[in-house]
Amino acid sequence: MLRVVVLGAAAGGGVPQWNCGCPVCRTARSEHPELQSTQASIAVSADGQHWFLINASPDLRQQLIATPQLHPKAGKLRHSPIAGVILTNGEIDAVAGLLSMREGSPFTIYGHQRVLAILKSNSIFNVLNEKNVKRQPIAVDLAFEPMLPDGSPSGLEVLPFEVPGKGAWYLEGKAHPAGGDGVGDTLGLRIGDKASGKYFYFLAACARVTDDLKSRLAGAPLIFFDGTVWRDDELVVAGLGNKTGQGMGHISMSGDHGAIESLKGLDIGRKVFLHINNSNPALLRGSDERKAAEHAGWQIPADGTEITL
Repeated sequence: MLRVVVLGAAAGGGVPQWNCGCPVCRTARSEHPELQSTQASIAVSADGQHWFLINASPDLRQQLIATPQLHPKAGKLRHSPIAGVILTNGEIDAVAGLLSMREGSPFTIYGHQRVLAILKSNSIFNVLNEKNVKRQPIAVDLAFEPMLPDGSPSGLEVLPFEVPGKGAWYLEGKAHPAGGDGVGDTLGLRIGDKASGKYFYFLAACARVTDDLKSRLAGAPLIFFDGTVWRDDELVVAGLGNKTGQGMGHISMSGDHGAIESLKGLDIGRKVFLHINNSNPALLRGSDERKAAEHAGWQIPADGTEITL
């Protein structure tokens, strides 16, 4: 059985963002606190006992406190059911939470060599002693089984694949620690349970939907998909920034080339938006944008949502 817990559904900054007075953030602070959401990450398990995080959000400590499945085992002085962290990119949203896991419990960090090179080049990540926290390279289109701390198999199979996107924004205009052409900067994951054959897809960042991506996702029972912005120029029009969604490497939910239109008709069982920016009006219950997304069969999850396959 495959178990998934949404630890956080928001994009960078969360909802509400600490310095933001946009309509969504104002509403989340006041009359509708249920709109509050931490930065995007999920946890997945094949046995309900050992869990793997997909990305480590800056809000990880708060997420772990709020998620009983990830609490230390009763009677243990020091323990964590987290066996590993699988990174899909090197953005702050995905890696900053690793620093909250520095207290000595063993686990493995899985990431493309381009992402691992970013960690290696920044000495602050040395607090995760590699004798205790292994760093395991993963490769595009090469499936792997993440292992438990004692070396036994997890029962999961993970297939990383390249997704249209871009490198971490803080490296713009700078030489990437790994060099190369950018392949591996943004990954999607197909995550399956080896025993049952159940699987789902996770894409926290995606700049556009290609024919290859449609072929991968067609017929999937569950996908978590990039829902950063409702419209490409959303931040610019709202006066919240000067970058478009495409400029940040994210597809919009709406529009002729947006996620809703591009992925319709693919017989996907359950479609869940993730990494949703606080500027996105689809976060507001009752909004026209929220109604349009839900009418098209998309879900916007609350933190703590659990899905079983």
